[in-house]
Amino acid sequence: MSGYNPLLRLEQRAAEADQIIEFLKQQVHLLKEKAAAQASVKEEKKLMVENAKLKNDIEELKKQLLEKEKRRGVLEIAMPSGDTSVVCSSTVTPPNSSGAAPSGPVPAAAAAAASRKDGSKKTQEKKGGEKAEKKQAPPSQDNVKVDVSRLDLRVGRIISAEKHPDADSLYVEQVDVGEASPRTVVSGLVSHIPLAQMQNRLAVLLCNLKPAKMRGVTSQAMVMCASSPDKVEILDPPSGAQPGDRVMFQGFPGEPDKELNPKKKVWEQIQPDLRTDNQCVATYKGAAFEVAGKGVCKAQTMSNSGIK
Repeated sequence: MSGYNPLLRLEQRAAEADQIIEFLKQQVHLLKEKAAAQASVKEEKKLMVENAKLKNDIEELKKQLLEKEKRRGVLEIAMPSGDTSVVCSSTVTPPNSSGAAPSGPVPAAAAAAASRKDGSKKTQEKKGGEKAEKKQAPPSQDNVKVDVSRLDLRVGRIISAEKHPDADSLYVEQVDVGEASPRTVVSGLVSHIPLAQMQNRLAVLLCNLKPAKMRGVTSQAMVMCASSPDKVEILDPPSGAQPGDRVMFQGFPGEPDKELNPKKKVWEQIQPDLRTDNQCVATYKGAAFEVAGKGVCKAQTMSNSGIK
């Protein structure tokens, strides 16, 4: 027992107590930090809930305001998506007795209304321009200027011809005009051209007249002839011309109508200017019936005569 030192023992216990106290301080500090963090998270969640509630309240108030303003005749201003504010501008302005513009800054609502109106006007102008462009489509053939380029004149070969079964003055011909199958053509040439001269010969044909029945037979083209009251001659294409070759006119470019509209009287307007010249060359307003690279179309003997 002589070796026991109470003072040393007390010192050891004091040191142990200090360690315990320091540990407890650290634990208390950690607990405080944890409690603060939990309080912060809890507060954040609480704020989020309150924010959502406020947002819903604002949306509800916005709807109520819009309904009331609509009933009062106030113009609603469209706002960008995501913006919870509402801007309205009244369409009624108090009269100004002096006639001068009101002084002071322009209200934001009025400025927004003016901006929206201007934007709407520009949008309408743009749409109007687009509609105008769509309306400015290429004009139909019916409205194009009337000249010989609208006639589908081609070289054709009369493969065969025979008398019309029900009309003594008509021939019925089968004519190759460069298509998959021959066209049937009815011509009133019996009194002018012998049947033998109608066989296997080249001619100029008008191919875009509307098909028409002649005494029960549908005619799909017309043989072009120099004509006078007492004489008719079929126009001869130039040497080397082939069925389907197009007859063109210098100075009158353009594509022919798919089919001439009888109501527009296109053929009737052009025909008076079709004539042979003093060399028997077929012309339109002085421009020759011409097959590109091959020559001009002519009557045999008839000069200065109409063509139909």
